Amino acid sequence: MTLKPTDLTRRGALKGLGAAATLPLWTRYAGAQSAEPIKIGFQVHRTGIGAAYGRWYDRTTQAAVAMINEAGGINGRPVEIIAEDDGTDAKRGAEVIEKFATQHNCDIAYGTLFSHVVIGSAPRAGELKLPYFVVSEGHHVASGMLNRYTLQPGITDVKSQVQAMAPFITDQLGKKVTMIFPDYGFGYDHRDNLVPAIEANGGEVIELIAIPPTETSFTKYFPKIPRETEVLYHVMVGPAVLTFVKELGEFFGPQAPEIFGFIDSLEAVNIGSPGLEFLEGTYFWEGMCRHAQPDQSEFETLYREKVGVDDRGASLADPKDVSTYAHMFGCWETLNVIKAGMEASGYSGPSDRAALIEAVEAMTDMPEGVEHPQGPKLFNGKTHQVFGQQYISQVQDGVLTRVHTTSIEDGMYPDEVDYTTQSF
Repeated sequence: MTLKPTDLTRRGALKGLGAAATLPLWTRYAGAQSAEPIKIGFQVHRTGIGAAYGRWYDRTTQAAVAMINEAGGINGRPVEIIAEDDGTDAKRGAEVIEKFATQHNCDIAYGTLFSHVVIGSAPRAGELKLPYFVVSEGHHVASGMLNRYTLQPGITDVKSQVQAMAPFITDQLGKKVTMIFPDYGFGYDHRDNLVPAIEANGGEVIELIAIPPTETSFTKYFPKIPRETEVLYHVMVGPAVLTFVKELGEFFGPQAPEIFGFIDSLEAVNIGSPGLEFLEGTYFWEGMCRHAQPDQSEFETLYREKVGVDDRGASLADPKDVSTYAHMFGCWETLNVIKAGMEASGYSGPSDRAALIEAVEAMTDMPEGVEHPQGPKLFNGKTHQVFGQQYISQVQDGVLTRVHTTSIEDGMYPDEVDYTTQSF
């Protein structure tokens, strides 16, 4: 199955969704074979180092489900989110998957971000034959590490992101790169994929500095950065990211090399915070541009409205509450893929789980639109991984301004697995 643009105009599509929202609730599900809701088990990082992401993944999930239900649900049935906190912990993650399958009777599991939790949870999902839709970015899905029940159709993976970014780094910023990364699976994805990507573009990674994601102070690590470093590449996560970027600025002062960061180092952090002035002129990868760009699409305008964030990516209710904007769109898009897959497969219950997976595996083109406001995508059913555009922004007068957009093809790489050959 290929997701294709509808024959409606863009504005017509938006108006149509608005019209559906005005229908009386009973009419939206009148044609359903069952009034029972489709239960989606949401594995959410409410606590632990992923809590900031979890809060915004939850907010985006609720907004997407509200829009889906306002338009009639899935196959005429309402969608119900069953949320469980995994504590951003791998062991608890597997326990949550168990609860979804055996206690809550969920149709599928969904939503996980941190890679160690995905890796700890996916084997149990496979054993329970519970489709597991992750929003993680880790390369563990496309690498073949997991199983046919685990899919990542709404957000690109680190290998694709790094491969697409590397030419900009070596062509525009410098050839000698030092990398600072978190000492766990997500960081290892960056380590393992940045080195060959930089080398393929004529550069060299001269130092790798791993930092525990639970670290609260970082100054002791910075003297390890070699003097000949031309580009400092940083990607950090967790509650201490503001401390990380502040201490980085204090360490270098005006003598900093070129700096290229993944926005993970600033997710949920106000870029205008005191102490971050040194970021002016530096570059960031963004999965979706936090600060609204002049050419923002009407689809993204609608998305911002629905998730409740302003033009700087902060909550409309509290400008101090900054979103994880570069990642949370994956929840919105994944839920819309689930909807499309369930509708294509005629999903009616757990006996149709294999058919659901096969329907998603058959998807290819995902055009930019209400369902995919981040941009167009291409899904690879063999590897269970989606590919999309990447964005590079530069801090200009305190604004994250997009300066480069990669093509989908820039991030493509040879298949490492064919999950479709695995039995259910």
